[in-house]
Formats: sequence, C-alpha cells, structure tokens
Amino acid sequence: MSFLKALIIHPDREVSATLREYLAKEEQIKILGEAMTSFEALELLENIAYDVFFLGIDLPNGVDGIELAQILNQRKQRPALVFIASDEHMAFKAFEVGATDYLLWPFPKARLQKTIERLLRVSPQLRIIERSKLKKSEDDETVHIALGEEEEDLIIKALRQAWDYKQYKQVEIEKLPINQDGKLLLIPYNQIVFVEAFEDYSYVHTANDKYLTSYRLKNLEERLRQYRFFRVHRKYLVNLDMVTEIASLPGSNFMLRTAGKKRIELPISRRRIGELKQILGL
Repeated sequence: MSFLKALIIHPDREVSATLREYLAKEEQIKILGEAMTSFEALELLENIAYDVFFLGIDLPNGVDGIELAQILNQRKQRPALVFIASDEHMAFKAFEVGATDYLLWPFPKARLQKTIERLLRVSPQLRIIERSKLKKSEDDETVHIALGEEEEDLIIKALRQAWDYKQYKQVEIEKLPINQDGKLLLIPYNQIVFVEAFEDYSYVHTANDKYLTSYRLKNLEERLRQYRFFRVHRKYLVNLDMVTEIASLPGSNFMLRTAGKKRIELPISRRRIGELKQILGL
C-alpha cells in the first residue's frame, strides 16, 4: 500500500512519541524516522525522499525549523512542512517559508485530520492514493506505487541510523552544510575566512567564494565559537586563525586584516576589542 513517507524532527521526546502514536493508525502516512536537529534531517533526506516533515521551531545546534525550511526551499524538490510549536508567534513566518500547516502543542488528535486533509491537497502522491481508493470503490481496481529493492534497502539503512541516537551524538563533522543550486555543499570550517550578516541571512566567505546562506549570524556564532571564530562586529564573524593583523585607527577605532591573496579588512567594534585582545593574548 502506498503512503506518505514522514520524518519527525523535534528535540522533545514526548512530542515525538505522541505524534508517532497519533499517526500510527493513519493509513496515508508512515513515520520513517526521527531526528533531533536540522542536520540529522538533511542527512536522512539524502537517503530517503520524504514527503512530509513534522518539525519543531526551536531545533538545537544552530539551525532552527524556520532556517531548515529556508534551506529546503533552495532544493528543486522538498517535503511538505508541518510545524509544531508551543505558541503562535512564529506562525506567520512559518507559512511565509512554505508551511502546509502549523500545529500548537499540545494539540488534540482530531486536529491531525485537518492536517492530513491539507497534505492531501498539496501532495501529488496522496492524491494518487485517494484516486486509487475511489477507483477501487467504483470498479474494484487498485493503483499501487511500490518501492524498489534499492529504495527499501536505503530506507532500512536510514531507519537504523535514525533510531540510533547514540551514534548521532558521537558524530561531529567540522563542515558547514550550504545549499547551492540544488546541491548540498559541505564547507570545512578552516576554509571559512569570515561570515557577514545580511538581514535574516548571511554570506559565508572563503578565500575564493562567497555563499548566501539561510543561517543567521547569531546561530553561526554559537556553532563556530568553539572552532576559534569570534564576532568582531555586529555584522561580522571572523575565523581568528585567518587574522594576520590588528591595527588602530583614528578616533579609537580598530580594524583587522585576514590572510590570503585577497586580504580582507574588517572593522572591530569598540565593545569587542578588549575581549578580542584577551583571546589573542595581546
């Protein structure tokens, strides 16, 4: 029987368990994995073409649910998105990034029926399922969308990984995932020279390239701080290993220069210069 392949992405085990329980008897939807962070979800999506994500807003490790949606929107195909939140304050933003539905936790089980109805309207696969049911009732014919052996193997492999939380906690790659023209690029942290804030987005600069990402600067600051990145200005986050010079300017202002053929000069805010000097042992 055909069904929508769903992934739950939420850091709260109680929410995930309850949602899994609610959906257990729904024929149109099967939960094929759980994740706690956006990065885990993106890794699973590389192996399984999920049809729908049930995801939280406040996801850990630097990329929240809204930012995950922005990343997914850069792909040619992405799953439908059903957000689960504790209040309404991000609802407008969620629909702005393409949400199919926005559920307030805790929600009654009956509320999921409306969600499924909405998924039915936007999902080509669910429309096929509904047409197959209708046809069966009329002339006793059935439409099957079977999974191939290769896809089944991928699902089983991904499920084992998704349910092995200890394994995920041990994995830490020092690379930043960036969607670019439908591809997921992994930029090593040590190749990033600096990050520049751009409204709710950011530019990631390497020695040779510049990438527009959906990451907010504050999220990257939290993620990269332990890798010797420092926020020198409200707009700039710098890889300290790339800094070659700090210079004073008239008016008690400061700036820094970075290494490489293309040397970059960035301002240092006055309130951060003291901490920066302390970190660098100056």
